[in-house]
Amino acid sequence: MSLDNSLKAGSKMRRSRNVLKRGERIAFLQGEDRWVAGQSPIGLPKVRVVKTVIGKKKKKTKKED
Repeated sequence: MSLDNSLKAGSKMRRSRNVLKRGERIAFLQGEDRWVAGQSPIGLPKVRVVKTVIGKKKKKTKKED
């Protein structure tokens, strides 16, 4: 029996997630200087996830001499 494509996971997941784990949110807030050391990790502010485009390639243009 074959495995459905939607169930294949691991390193092949290429779409961006819209939910971050707590550690990822804290790291993102530290990068933007919005995290205060000693602050409670409960009740973190929302963080916008930047979506990346994967799979589109630029067309090569031919240069004539």
